[in-house]
Amino acid sequence: MAMANPLQRAQYLQSAHTPRQLPPDGGFEVAFAGRSNAGKSSALNAICQQNALARVSKTPGRTQQLVFFDIPPHDGRYLVDLPGYGYAKVPHDLQVHWQAFLDSYFGSRIALKGLVVVMDIRHPLRDYDRQMLGYAVERQLPAHALLTKADKLGRGAAGNALQVVRNELSKSYGDTVSVQTFSGESKLGVDEARDVIGRWLEIGRA
Repeated sequence: MAMANPLQRAQYLQSAHTPRQLPPDGGFEVAFAGRSNAGKSSALNAICQQNALARVSKTPGRTQQLVFFDIPPHDGRYLVDLPGYGYAKVPHDLQVHWQAFLDSYFGSRIALKGLVVVMDIRHPLRDYDRQMLGYAVERQLPAHALLTKADKLGRGAAGNALQVVRNELSKSYGDTVSVQTFSGESKLGVDEARDVIGRWLEIGRA
């Protein structure tokens, strides 16, 4: 019998610092991107109903590799945690390396089926967010924006912020990018996000 949340079985598989370290390019992958202070690790943990699948650090920007999680018993299904920068102090040569690596990953990875971009609802659509969305749109991949930390705002303010971002996304990217409010703390929007990811991975809830 299928689990109510198939992503609950997600487990660490491997990390990649260079293209040669990537798993074989087959199956289905959903990538997660977000600035280092946007709550990406907390979002991954909430969506997968695990406390420590992705490391939540008090030092932003600790994800320095592409981190792959597989989802038993679904062969070839992966969640991919991309490095998040912003407040992290990253040496220039590492920035250049990651730029080239991400260019290659987004440009040629056949298994990549969708991108989740995690943004703090109070500070959405920063340059990094737009860069990541641009990668997806260029590849004609679906993208989904999670406006995290929505519990920090009242319901009315969160709804207003959602509408502003939705209008901006529509103006910039047409209908290729969907958006929702989200909170790993209160679990707001977790089921909605899970359904989007499950659809891209072609696995569903029971």
